[in-house]
Amino acid sequence: MTFNTSTGFFVTGTDTEVGKTLIAGALILKLREAGVQAAGFKPVVAGTYIDSSGQKLNEDLETLRIASGFISQVQSLCPYILDQPAAPHLVAKKNDVYLDPSIILGDLHSLSQQFDVVVVEGAGGFLVPLNEHEDLGDLAQAIDLPVILVVGMRLGCINHALLTCEAIQSRQLTIAGWVANTLSEEMPLLEENIRTLQDRIFAPFLGVIPTLPKQLQKSENAPYSLEALRFAAGHIKLPE
Repeated sequence: MTFNTSTGFFVTGTDTEVGKTLIAGALILKLREAGVQAAGFKPVVAGTYIDSSGQKLNEDLETLRIASGFISQVQSLCPYILDQPAAPHLVAKKNDVYLDPSIILGDLHSLSQQFDVVVVEGAGGFLVPLNEHEDLGDLAQAIDLPVILVVGMRLGCINHALLTCEAIQSRQLTIAGWVANTLSEEMPLLEENIRTLQDRIFAPFLGVIPTLPKQLQKSENAPYSLEALRFAAGHIKLPE
C-alpha cells in the first residue's frame, strides 16, 4: 500500500531528542497562520504519562494537538501508542503488538481527507525499525512526502546529518529543507558547523532555532507550550 493523495511533509531527525516535535509543531503553526488547514500525525509513539486529570498522554502527540488547534483527543493523530519510552519495535514486540505499515498508512489517509496538509513526524532517526522487516525509511518511502530534516546541533551532528541525507536520497525522496535546532546547551563553533552543513546539504536551509528561553523550555512529561511553538516558528520559513 502506498500513500500519495495528500500534500504534506515528513519530518525526520538526525537522532532522537533533536527537536522533531518542536519543528513539526512550528511548521503546523506557520501553515495555519497562512490560512492552510494543517494537522500533525505520528506513526508510532513510545512513552506515556498520566496528567493531573488522570488521562494517559504522550507529550509529542499533545504538542502536535496544540499546534493543530485540537482542543480534545477526539481526533486520532497516531495509531500506535506504546507506554514504555524505548525503541518502538522492541516495546511493541515485548507487548505482542505488530507495527503494521498498512494500518499507519490507512490512518494517515483518513486524516489527509480532513486537512489540506499533514505534517508527519517520524520517531527517532530515519532508519528506526518498525518491525522485523521494515523501518521508518520504508514508511517514508511509502508515504512519499517531501522530507524535512531536523539537525540537533551538537558534537557529531555533521556526520549524522550527512548520513541521514544519503539515506533519504537513497529512497528517492526529496529533501524539502533542513533546520538547525540549537539544543539546551549551545555547541562550540555553532555558526561554523551550520555553515559546513549549508555547504554540504544540497537542500534549502529553513533556519536555525536558538536555544529556547528558560520560560519556554519543556517540562518532563509535558508538551511544548503554544508560546514555545510560536518562538520556534518565528525562526524558520516554510519550504517553497
